[in-house]
Amino acid sequence: MSKNKPKVFVTMKIPEEGLKLLAEHVEVEVSEYDGVLPKKVLCEKVKGVDGILSMLADTIDKEVFDAAGPNLKIVANYAVGYNNIDVEEATKRGIMVTNTPGVLTETTADLAWALLMAVARRIVEADRFVREGKFKGWRPTLLLGTDVYGSTLGVIGFGRIGQAVARRALGFNMRVLYYSRKRVDEEIEKRLNATYVDLETLLKESDFVTLHVPLTKETYHLIDEPQLRMMKKEAYLINTARGPVVNEKALVKALKEGWIRGAALDVFENEPEVEPELLKLDNVVLAPHIGSASYATRIKMSIMVAENLIKGLKGEVPPNLVNPEVLKKRG
Repeated sequence: MSKNKPKVFVTMKIPEEGLKLLAEHVEVEVSEYDGVLPKKVLCEKVKGVDGILSMLADTIDKEVFDAAGPNLKIVANYAVGYNNIDVEEATKRGIMVTNTPGVLTETTADLAWALLMAVARRIVEADRFVREGKFKGWRPTLLLGTDVYGSTLGVIGFGRIGQAVARRALGFNMRVLYYSRKRVDEEIEKRLNATYVDLETLLKESDFVTLHVPLTKETYHLIDEPQLRMMKKEAYLINTARGPVVNEKALVKALKEGWIRGAALDVFENEPEVEPELLKLDNVVLAPHIGSASYATRIKMSIMVAENLIKGLKGEVPPNLVNPEVLKKRG
């Protein structure tokens, strides 16, 4: 490869479509490590690179920036979220940070609904029941679940994904309540048949509470013991946002003691570790962070992250720059 090509380190293998696109423009090294790179190895691998293609599980901070050195121009996150990156520090150093928004909206909304339906109708329990040879015939009281149609859906965080989830609720004739940092336009509310309420009202009146907020200081443990106690005993909590938005120990207590009927989680507070007590409970459905895991979406994400890197390394403004103030820094 030409020595003039910018160097990019990819912390975990992504779909070939993105890697092929990258290889046309830059010198690429893809991690061969099975899983999330240990910090020490990551710091070793990024020495002298011009760009880093990171995953949400990678902590990209001052230590990594120092290890990379002065050539580092851009960190492109293969995710819509970027709380794993010290954006403030990156901006100080003139390093661009990008993400992959929009492309995974519908796929993640689908997954939120899959979890909602699975926990409401006890699909995982039912599957295990059949596989274990326990099904001896139909019974009137076998694995009774909760009706979704006509119930109340509470959406916390009403951005792209929250609105996509609410849109699907129209087909189930649901009453939709939402709580968000900012109220959306009246036209959107009408289109989605959604009513803006405060958090307490949403928790008290919803049959299903689904989370779609970014992880910030304000949303850390947004759902804790007081909030769980506000919910109906027949209610369910669904989290496809970020694990630390929910206090998992409080959730375990709520599920064990019957403050709520069930929960479904795609993300965890100390990922990839899962609160051990959650693993023992039948009234929680657990998924391994697969919100955007469809073939089409992951391919689109790989192309988008590659395009962000290529533009940034050519000295152009990447299409999904999350710290535009860096442009002033870079002159």
